[in-house]
Amino acid sequence: MNLAFLASNNGSSFRAIVAAISAGDLKARAVLAVSNRKTAPALEFARAHAVPALFIPTVNDPEAADARLAAALRAAGADLVILSGYLRRLGPVTLDAYRGRVLNIHPALLPRHGGQGMYGRRVHEAVLAAGERVTGASVHVVDGEYDHGPVVARVEVPVLAGDVAADVEARVMAAEPGLFIATLQRLVAGELRLPEGG
Repeated sequence: MNLAFLASNNGSSFRAIVAAISAGDLKARAVLAVSNRKTAPALEFARAHAVPALFIPTVNDPEAADARLAAALRAAGADLVILSGYLRRLGPVTLDAYRGRVLNIHPALLPRHGGQGMYGRRVHEAVLAAGERVTGASVHVVDGEYDHGPVVARVEVPVLAGDVAADVEARVMAAEPGLFIATLQRLVAGELRLPEGG
């Protein structure tokens, strides 16, 4: 399976998945890494690990960026697109070209605590404000709405008495790479099928 990655910053899931591929724990190839930030550490990581890296700015001309991204993914032969902290909504050209084949991980148990503006520590603050005793991470198919597509895998993480947002964030972040890798292993092995034609 050929994997492409989109990351705006560090790309922690991207790094963990590349490590799993290198270790022989995941039968896949990293064929492309794309960022909307020229200085994203994820691009440096990609270059250091012989993964083709591409900067596609999205601010000035989102439509052109969307077309360029879809073309780059097709040219790289990507079978599946992994969002790893990509803080931009995908455009219609890319979503249509990869319908049902774009996965994201969200740091909560969707559909709770998702949607526009719900990323990073804001999610964990919302979990605490709601009095949740359990949170976690959800791998979902990306569609045209934030954190909306079908959930294909999840992991639960406890919220402990006395936790602050940073505590919950650290616990969820520690669980995310393993969840993403396990989900991809199941896809490669044919044990999991993506909905919506994925």
